[in-house]
Amino acid sequence: MNGVSGSAGSAQPSGRFPARFRVRKRPEFLSIQERGQRVSTARFVLILSASRAPDSPRLGITASRRVGNAVVRSRAKRLIREAFRATRELWPVGIDLVVIVKRAPGESKLASVVSEWHAARAQIERRIRALLGPSSSGNSPPHPLK
Repeated sequence: MNGVSGSAGSAQPSGRFPARFRVRKRPEFLSIQERGQRVSTARFVLILSASRAPDSPRLGITASRRVGNAVVRSRAKRLIREAFRATRELWPVGIDLVVIVKRAPGESKLASVVSEWHAARAQIERRIRALLGPSSSGNSPPHPLK
C-alpha cells in the first residue's frame, strides 16, 4: 500500500523467492548471528551482517516452537518473506538479514509488518552504515540509504 508509487516498481513484492536470496545453512545463520548487528522491534529481532556473497541482500528466518505450531510458524515466515520483498529499499547489496520471530504474527497483515520495519528504519540504516562503512557505495547502484 504505502511503498507502491509506481516509479521504480522494486517495492512491489513479486514472484518466487530464489535460493540466491536466502540464507540456507546452519553455519551461515550462526555466523550472521555471531557477528551481526541487532535491531529489535515488537515482534522481530533483525540481525544484519555484511554478506560474504555480496551480489544481493539475503534473508534467513528463524521461528522456534515457542512462536506456535507449524502452521503459525509457516505463516510468520511467509509474511517475513513478503515484507522483505516489499521493503527492498531498506536492504542494500552486500547485506545478510536474519529475522528471529519473537511473537506469533496472529492476524497481522503484510502492511503491519512492513510498517513495523519502516518504523525501525533509522536503527536499520545506522547498523548498515556501521557494517558497510560510509564509503561502501563506490561500486554499488544508487540506494536511498546514502
